[in-house]
Amino acid sequence: MHDDHATPAPTGPAETPGTPRTRPTRILLADDHALVRRGVRLILDQEPDLEVVAEAGDGAEAVEQARAHEVDLAVLDIAMPRMTGLQAARELAALKPDLRILMLTMHDNEQYFFQALKAGASGYVLKSVADRDLVAACRAAVRDEPFLYPGAVTALIRHYLDRVRQGEEAPAQILTPREEEVLKLVAEGHSSKEIAELLFISVKTVQRHRANLLSKLGLRDRLELTRYAIRAGLVEP
Repeated sequence: MHDDHATPAPTGPAETPGTPRTRPTRILLADDHALVRRGVRLILDQEPDLEVVAEAGDGAEAVEQARAHEVDLAVLDIAMPRMTGLQAARELAALKPDLRILMLTMHDNEQYFFQALKAGASGYVLKSVADRDLVAACRAAVRDEPFLYPGAVTALIRHYLDRVRQGEEAPAQILTPREEEVLKLVAEGHSSKEIAELLFISVKTVQRHRANLLSKLGLRDRLELTRYAIRAGLVEP
């Protein structure tokens, strides 16, 4: 007797439409201790969205590897022979402005921390807690967000308060009034042509002001200029 309600034989796993696979973040890892590199690589490579594609034993080699490989993120030890991580970070920031940089260090040291920020790093991770913080720091760097360990936040606040007590100028005051005007208009989304018309200056002059702003403030692009303008109170968030 034929059973109209028999369960059909399985034809394999059902396919559900998913989001397209994105390429993992390609990482350059530089540390002069092979054992540390191996440990850090183990932490990173077990994450599906992170992949170490190049390694270096010092800062100079890190720069060479960054030239030779397509990398999105450099994780650099601060203290390395030949060229330190800080020196390498400065060179890499100039060589590949889109490259994100994280500093890896044994030292919970305010001076290193501020030097790392000046060198273009977007994060600072202590080796002692790398297993806890490094993956989150890498992902934050890829999103172009800073990553600060708790002690670094305290250092930033203390540094700011010290500057206020010493009567140093606020960051916004390092700009000329004209640069401040251009910064505000850039942050409000105006094009160079629109800014030129609003301020009665040439497009070339606007572009020169923008270049000066990026250079003076150590920033890379329009997005960072906008964030700075919000922090400086020139525009509403």
